[in-house]
Amino acid sequence: MAAEERTGDGLGAPAVDWFTITPHDSNSLAIKPRALYVSVAGDISVISTKGNTMTITVTAGYHPLRPEIVKATGTTATGIYGLL
Repeated sequence: MAAEERTGDGLGAPAVDWFTITPHDSNSLAIKPRALYVSVAGDISVISTKGNTMTITVTAGYHPLRPEIVKATGTTATGIYGLL
């Protein structure tokens, strides 16, 4: 069995693709990521699927967040990718 076949596709499995996230104050993400990757540390302002807003300070790296929206206002981190 190939390694790709053993990983599965659950939320805990490795990412198989990614997309660039351009923060916007009201546009929902077209695809909900399993996690975010941030290239440059800073703050990320996110809105959950239930409408809760939170701004968190993140380091560069992987973050287990599945936001509905990544807001432009309040987001200073850059190089944000959605992992699928």
